[in-house]
Amino acid sequence: MNLKTLHKISYGLYIVASRNNGELNGQIANTVFQVTADPPTIAVSINKQNLTHEFIRKSGVFSVSILTRDTPLKFIGIFGFRTGKEIKKFENVKYKLGVTGAPIVLENTVGYVEAKVVSSVDVGTHTIFIGRVVDAEILNDAEPMTYAYYHEVKQGKTPEKAATYIKEPGK
Repeated sequence: MNLKTLHKISYGLYIVASRNNGELNGQIANTVFQVTADPPTIAVSINKQNLTHEFIRKSGVFSVSILTRDTPLKFIGIFGFRTGKEIKKFENVKYKLGVTGAPIVLENTVGYVEAKVVSSVDVGTHTIFIGRVVDAEILNDAEPMTYAYYHEVKQGKTPEKAATYIKEPGK
């Protein structure tokens, strides 16, 4: 079985963020999808070990900032390879608080969607949070980044906690 076939499933690259008791946190995610059109509902898959998971579980809200294709790897690294337990990820990032109080990244972002959790599904290492869309906006006409572009053109890596991480043989 060639698990790399799963890399051929189309994904984007997003910052999923939430809040908890006045603190903000966000992370890179590629597993974000629309569930229904009426009512507008989306879902995100978040690793249970991530601080963002704890924030979404406690607050019941999350935002999804859709990254542009030209987002620098250094910017992605702030949200994708650093933990919010050690750094304040929003300290030097342009953002606003959405209608739910969840942070929305405004730089390197095509648009955003904000949701309130209506359900969740435990899927082992991750939880799928299903959220009713409460706000959404297109910020510019930039091309969104696909996960394939991130890997193939930008030579980006997949962190071990990502839903799409595949362990290389012998490692």
